[in-house]
Amino acid sequence: MKRLHLIRHAKSSWDHPDLHDIERPLNSRGLKATKVMAPAIVAAGCSFDAVFCSAAVRAQETIENIASHLPDHGIKRVVDDALYTFSAGAVLDFLNALPENFDDVTIVGHNPAFTDLTNRLTSAAIVNVPTCGYVQMEFEGAWKDLDYGTATLNEFLTPKMVKGEK
Repeated sequence: MKRLHLIRHAKSSWDHPDLHDIERPLNSRGLKATKVMAPAIVAAGCSFDAVFCSAAVRAQETIENIASHLPDHGIKRVVDDALYTFSAGAVLDFLNALPENFDDVTIVGHNPAFTDLTNRLTSAAIVNVPTCGYVQMEFEGAWKDLDYGTATLNEFLTPKMVKGEK
């Protein structure tokens, strides 16, 4: 059984319109969301064994801040330019190329790719994976065989849902 965890980057800042999209950092709301979501993501079963992250600053800052709130987990990430994408197909291509020795993979990236990918892989009807939202899916077989309709949705968490639990 393989497990896939998707973490959409937290809320980014638009304070500097001169920055390229890939360079936008997190804003204060995004930083707060990473603190709220970090323990909830672990409680949902994310092990952070193999973490791959978009090259966007906001995505990298998301996983860095989640990691800072989970110091005992020693979270490390690999930044991959291929994950700076808004296409579900491009993320699926990335996943299909993963080595089979990875059983538990976390991707930190973007929408609409994550919402589309979740709905297509699991046949769910999620309207939107919001900023700092978390999705967990599982499937039988090999990464190369992961395709639309082959996964099961296990978890879908948002910062608003997690805050509401407290």
